[in-house]
Amino acid sequence: MSDIDDLEELEEVEEVEELEDINLESSEKAEMDLDGISSIGIWRESYSQSPIPSLIIDKDLKIAWFNSAFTETFGIYENLIGLSLPQFYTGYISQNTLKEMIQHLNSKDAGFSWYGRVERKSRKQLSVITKLLIVPLFFNQANIPLPVAYGCVYNDISHEYRELLQNTFRSLLEAARLKDNDTGNHIERVNQYSKRLAEVLLKTDRYPQIDNEFIQNIGFLAAMHDVGKIGTPDDILNKAGRLEDWEWEVMKEHTINGAYILSTYPNSMAREIALRHHEWWNGAGYPHGLSNNFIPLSARIVTVADVYDALRMERAYKKPFPHKKAKAIIINEKGTHFDPFIVDQFAAVESDFAD
Repeated sequence: MSDIDDLEELEEVEEVEELEDINLESSEKAEMDLDGISSIGIWRESYSQSPIPSLIIDKDLKIAWFNSAFTETFGIYENLIGLSLPQFYTGYISQNTLKEMIQHLNSKDAGFSWYGRVERKSRKQLSVITKLLIVPLFFNQANIPLPVAYGCVYNDISHEYRELLQNTFRSLLEAARLKDNDTGNHIERVNQYSKRLAEVLLKTDRYPQIDNEFIQNIGFLAAMHDVGKIGTPDDILNKAGRLEDWEWEVMKEHTINGAYILSTYPNSMAREIALRHHEWWNGAGYPHGLSNNFIPLSARIVTVADVYDALRMERAYKKPFPHKKAKAIIINEKGTHFDPFIVDQFAAVESDFAD
C-alpha cells in the first residue's frame, strides 16, 4: 500500500471517529436501561420473529439489539452488540452519507429520522443493497423530548437492483448480436471464461478486490468488452479477409466507443473492460498504451478470455485453432500481451477451457 493510500485510510478513520464523537444533543438525557422502556420492548416484540431485518441502536448509535432476519440478510453471525452503526458501514458508504444520517437523527426538523440507500458487502458474500429507515424511540415520559434510542428497518432490494442492472446491460448485448451473430456467441463464452479465471484468482488471495461480487460482475460484464462495435461500419466488421491499415484504425475505435456508450452506466467495471481489454501487459496495446498494473484487473482477465476464444473461433480469414494450439499461444505471450500471473492461473485450469 502506498503512502497516499495510508494517508487516505488514516483520514477516513479520523472522519469516522469525528462522526462517532458527535453529541446527539443528549446532555439532558441520563443513561438508562433500554430494557425498561416500553417503546423499545414493543419494537423488539414486533420484529423479533419478523422476516424484515431490524436493529435497535442506542442514543450513541451503538447496536443494542438485532433480529435473526438481520443476521441472515447480512451473513454476519458474530455479536454486534456495542458496535456503532457508522463503524458497521465504514468503507461501504460515503462519509457524506454517514454525516447526513447523523445530522438527521439529531434534528427535530427531520423528525429525528433518516431514510436512504445503503450497501454493505464482505469478500464471501454479494453486496447487500438496502433501503434503511431509522426512526426515533422515545422514553415514555413527556419531560424527555429527545429519542433514547432508534429503531432501524431494512428493505433488501439487492435482487431487484441486480435484475434492473442486468436488464439494462442486456439490451446492449442484444444489439451486439443483431450486429454480428459471431460477436453475440463470442461474448457469452468470454463471460464464462472470465468468470472461471476470476474464481481461480480468488483462491490465490493475491488481489483483495476480487470477491464474490467481483466474480458475479465480471461473469456478466465481460460481455460488454466489444459493445463499441455497434458503431463499427458493417463492411469493416464483417470483411472477409484482413483489414487495411486505415480499416484497422477504425476497428480499434470500438474501445473508445464502448467506453463512451457505457460512461453513464452504474457499474464502472463495464466501462473499464470496454476501454482497456486491448491494452497489453508490455504497453504495446491500444487505445492508450497502458502497461502492467496500470491496466485494470478486470480488463487483464478479460483480455486472456477474449483472445483465447478469438483463437478458437472460425472467422472469414482463418480456421478455428484447437484448444492445444490456442493454449500454447496464450502461454507464449505471457509477460508481453498478458499479465504473467493470470496466464499462470489459466495454465493451471486450462482443461476447463477445452470444451
